[in-house]
Order: sequence, then structure tokens, then C-alpha cells
Amino acid sequence: MLSTVGVMTAFTTGTVAPRAATTGSETQLLRFALRADATLCAGVGLFIAMAADPLSRLSGLSPTTEWAVGATLVGYGALLYLCARVTDVRVVGVGVLVGNVVFAVAVSVVLLAGWLPLTAFGVAATVAFTVVTLGFAALQYLGVRRLA
Repeated sequence: MLSTVGVMTAFTTGTVAPRAATTGSETQLLRFALRADATLCAGVGLFIAMAADPLSRLSGLSPTTEWAVGATLVGYGALLYLCARVTDVRVVGVGVLVGNVVFAVAVSVVLLAGWLPLTAFGVAATVAFTVVTLGFAALQYLGVRRLA
């Protein structure tokens, strides 16, 4: 009788127990990718906001546009850093991964269509930032896959 209860308990525990929580070592890569993305966005945003006037002469955008882009990046970076702390980080990771890919596609469309008055430096800086964004997306993809 005792062995039957032990088998039944093990069977019930295996089917009723929820999937392992997404905390611990399996979430480290995704959390790292999100925090690195957040830190770079906030740091670059702060630089852009502080140097909006001289950067505008180099990029072709107005100083107000440069400042707004920088401030947005700082806010996004701060929010992303906080979101990387949630328990179910996989949901955040998928959202940020999709957002980064959509951002890269949108930037490519804008650059190819020539919708912004960017100089060669402005195009090069935008392409470099987009490539880094796709690099973070790849790292986030690996982190999300590790949790699947």
C-alpha cells in the first residue's frame, strides 16, 4: 500500500506541478541581453540628448529631433532595465525581441526611402545603431530559446 501511494504521488506531482519557474540560471542569458540592451540604449540616448546641437550638424536632423530621440532612448532604456527584473522574463524577452526586429525593419525602410534629411554620417550612425540592435535581438532570441 505504501509503495502504491508513493507511485501515485510521484505521478500526480509530475502532472500537476507547473513548469519550472523562469528564475535562476536558465534566465541569465536573456536577463543579460535585456540589461545590456537597456544600458546601451540609455547611455547612447544620454549622449545624444546632451550633444544634440553638435550631433544635429553632423547627422542632418534638427537639434530638437536629436534631443527627443535621445530622451526617448533614455526612457526606453530605464523601462527595459526594470522589465528585465520580472519573474516571467520570457514574455518581456519575446516582446523586446519582436520590437527590436520591427525597429530594424522600420529603420531600413526609412533609410531606403530617404524620408529623413540625413547626411552620410547620419546614415552611417543609424545603420550602426540598427546593426547593434539586431545583435541584441539575436542574443535575446538565444535567451528566449533557452527558456522554451
